[in-house]
Amino acid sequence: MKRIFSGVQALLCALLLSGSFGATAQGSKSVAGPWNGILETPNPAQLIINISEPPNGPRIAALSVPQQKVTDMAFSGAEMQGDSLVLLSDFLGLRYAAKLSVDGQQLKGLWKQNGEKWNLTLTRGLPAPPPPPKRPQDPTPPLPYREQEVSFQNPRSNQQLTGTLTLPAGKGPFPAVVLVSGSGPQDRDEALMGHRPFLVLADYLTRRGVAVLRYDDRGVGKSGGTYATATTADFLTDAQAALQFLRTQPGIQPKRVGMIGHSEGGTIALLAGAQPAPPAFIVSLAGVGVSGTELLIRQQADLLRTAGLDTAHLQQLRRTQQQVLQIITTTLDNPPAISKVVPLLKQASPGVTESALTAMATQMTAPWYRHFLTLNPQPELARVKAPVLALNGSKDLQVAADLNLPAIEKGLKAGGNRDVTIQQLDGLNHLLQTATTGLPSEYGQLDETISPAALQLIGNWIASHTKR
Repeated sequence: MKRIFSGVQALLCALLLSGSFGATAQGSKSVAGPWNGILETPNPAQLIINISEPPNGPRIAALSVPQQKVTDMAFSGAEMQGDSLVLLSDFLGLRYAAKLSVDGQQLKGLWKQNGEKWNLTLTRGLPAPPPPPKRPQDPTPPLPYREQEVSFQNPRSNQQLTGTLTLPAGKGPFPAVVLVSGSGPQDRDEALMGHRPFLVLADYLTRRGVAVLRYDDRGVGKSGGTYATATTADFLTDAQAALQFLRTQPGIQPKRVGMIGHSEGGTIALLAGAQPAPPAFIVSLAGVGVSGTELLIRQQADLLRTAGLDTAHLQQLRRTQQQVLQIITTTLDNPPAISKVVPLLKQASPGVTESALTAMATQMTAPWYRHFLTLNPQPELARVKAPVLALNGSKDLQVAADLNLPAIEKGLKAGGNRDVTIQQLDGLNHLLQTATTGLPSEYGQLDETISPAALQLIGNWIASHTKR
C-alpha cells in the first residue's frame, strides 16, 4: 500500500540496505549468480544480491529487498580479491567484507553501517519461496450477509466506478458507509502484502448491521478512468459519487450513510464533510490534518530514524528534501523543475542511475504530488458539522499521530463541531495493526490485518451514531 509514501522516501529507506559498491578484480574466484541471506538488524530483512561477471567488463551486482519492494537496484560494482569479497558505500558508511567458503556455496562476513555491525551469511541461489501468509481475519464462506458487485457513475468526470456492496442479513433498512482508500492505486480491498484491510473492515461492520460499499480506485481493477493524472480533489469527487449512489440503494437508510477513509482517504472523508450533501458521520483512520509538505517532511524523518539512519545523515536528507519540495512548489513548469531536482537527488543518492533519478523527479512533479504538497485541510475542517471519529496509531510512521490528531481536532472544533472523538491507539501502526517497529516493511510480516480493538471501537462509535 502506497500510503502518502513518495518514491523518494521509499528509495531512501531502501538505500539503508543498499549502497554504492566497488569494482571487479582479475584472477579472483567466481561469485557469479544469485545470493541470499538475512541481515539480522533490529528489523531483519531478506537480501538477494545478484552478481554477474562479463568476460570483458566489470563485475555487475544488483540488490533486491523483497520486504521493501526493492528490485534489482544496480550497484556501482563489487571488489573480489581471491576468496574475499568487499562491498562498500561511502555515502551510507557501509562496508561488507566476506570470505567465500571452500565449496564456493557461502559468503560469510560482517556488515558494518554507520557504527553498527551485523553478521551476514549469503548462500548461493535464491531463497525458498515463503509460505503463504497467515491472514486469520480474512472472512471465509459461508458469509452471514449478502454481497453484490455494483457500478456507479461519477457525473463530474463521466467515468464509471465498480465495487462491492455488502448488505446485512434481514430486511433493513440499514445504516451504511462508503470506504475510501489511501494514496496510490488501490483496489476495493485496499490490498497490500497479503492483507486486505477493507475486506476485513467491511466484513466486521456488515456482521454488525452496517451496509458497506468499497470500490476500486479510478483506473484500477474494474473501474474506469485514469489514475495517473488524478489528484486528491478528483478522488474526493469519486467518494462523493459513491456516497450519493449508496443513498439511493434499496435497503439503505439514506440519512444514515457515512464515510470511512484511511490515510489520504481519511483526509478525503473529512473534506467531504465540508461539501454539499456531506456524509452523515465520518471516520478518519490515519487521516492527515496538516499540509502535505509538513506531512512528508515529518514522514521521512520518522521512517529513516526508525530504520536506523544516524542523525548526521538525517539532517542532510532533511535539507535535501526541503530544497526539493521548495523547488517543486515554486517552479510550476515540469521540465525546469525536474532539471533542478535531479542534481539534488543525485547528491543524496550517488549510487542511483540518472534515469532512475529522473523518473523519481517526474513522479514528484506529477499532478497528485504537486496538489498534495499544497493541500491544507485546516480551512475545510472548520466547515465540517457531521460527527467525526479520528483514530491514529502511536507507531504510525507515515502519518504521525502526535502531529495530525491535534491538527484535526483543532480544525474541527474551530468551526464549533462538538461531536468530535479523537483517539491515539497505543502500539498500532499506519494500518492499525499491533506493531513492533511501525516500519512499512513490517506490515506483511504481521498476521493481524486490523487490530480487533480498533475494529470494535469503530463499530461501537458507528452504532452509537446510527441509532434510530
